[in-house]
Amino acid sequence: MSGELVKPYDGVVVTGIGTMLPNTTTVGDFWNNISGGHSQVGPLTRFEGAAHGLPVHAAAELNDFDHRPYLPELRASHAAKYTREILIAMSAVEQARRDAGLATGDLDPRRVSLIMSSSRGPFAWWQQVLSGAREDGFADKGAMFRGLPGCAASLAAIYTGTQGLVTTVSNACVGGHQAIGLALNEIRSGAADAVLVGGHEFPIVPEVAKCYHATGSGVMSTEQEDPRRAVRPYNRDREGFALGEGSVVLCLERESTARARGARVYAEVLSAKSLNEAAHATTMDLTGKVTGALVHELLEDAGRHPEEVDYYCGHGTATYYNDIAETRALRALYPSRDDGELPPLSSNKPIYGHTFGIAGIINAAATSLMIHHQAIAPTINFTDPDPECDHDHVVEGLRPARLDLAVSLSFAFGSQTAVLALGAAR
Repeated sequence: MSGELVKPYDGVVVTGIGTMLPNTTTVGDFWNNISGGHSQVGPLTRFEGAAHGLPVHAAAELNDFDHRPYLPELRASHAAKYTREILIAMSAVEQARRDAGLATGDLDPRRVSLIMSSSRGPFAWWQQVLSGAREDGFADKGAMFRGLPGCAASLAAIYTGTQGLVTTVSNACVGGHQAIGLALNEIRSGAADAVLVGGHEFPIVPEVAKCYHATGSGVMSTEQEDPRRAVRPYNRDREGFALGEGSVVLCLERESTARARGARVYAEVLSAKSLNEAAHATTMDLTGKVTGALVHELLEDAGRHPEEVDYYCGHGTATYYNDIAETRALRALYPSRDDGELPPLSSNKPIYGHTFGIAGIINAAATSLMIHHQAIAPTINFTDPDPECDHDHVVEGLRPARLDLAVSLSFAFGSQTAVLALGAAR
């Protein structure tokens, strides 16, 4: 089948999900936290904010990670050369493969690809080495693995026997959706039967916090009293996001291949679109018209229409520009509707914080599970609506709903927007 053009009606489906996030090492954990509104944002312990002149007190930290239950065949001598971050990403890849039920020999390994997204790669390791916190950083040849952004993907490919395209995208918060778009193209072009696509992000270091703090107030949350309330998207008293970390990976397959082996299907990936507005470098279009037009293009590619969308999974960073941009995009998409009639829009950033390069992957995983369970996960910490954003954010808790079509939104520095359409399995 190599090189054969895949027929348009042969869909691309999500058959596996791997999650290595704070207090989340199974798909069940992930769905429980997302659907139940259980925030994993807690006190910041990785560094002392005040010591760095930062009014930052909360983060979603993944602590006490042991890779051995997830990578039982990885030799200890090899693992010793890798970083914690690489091992977490490898574990998420392997978990996605297992969740999909893909066994060795099920597919030609040359027709399986692995695509990851990370905005900063091994920055945490470089920070420790260059600051002198780790004196053994260059003590062995493992330094070559530890310092390269793409090595998490490469080493995961070696572990899983993946021999197709292996690469890593680095494009801030839109990288996750763009990685899925690349995966979609790999399968639709006939180059691959399956793609393990995901990301890894470990930004909880003072230098990253300083970057965002330098952009001004209202970007990083200063919440100290109750870290679980640090991220409050669409709320009148929002004050920004908290940093989050981990790795999430999806297994995408050509639908005919998945059905032939009896795989469980969470959702279908219908289309992915990206746009560089080539406008302001640190804000998105605030009229809503540009994002609305991109969603129109996305849905047209999928053969669908905005009136058919049942749910929007927001970028939802709890920053002023992001929140109003999403609301205005919905208004542009539905000009004849009152705010109370707009489709539901919710955010998972209050659960896992802002994870940048994997934010779009988390959205895709969460939306796939919502479609699978036919229920919409809530936006927590929404207690006093910003009048500009006073519409349906699913505040009452998990909402049973008919979900046939959903759209995920992501925005990034650099004037970039990326959107993803997912649908119910046929």
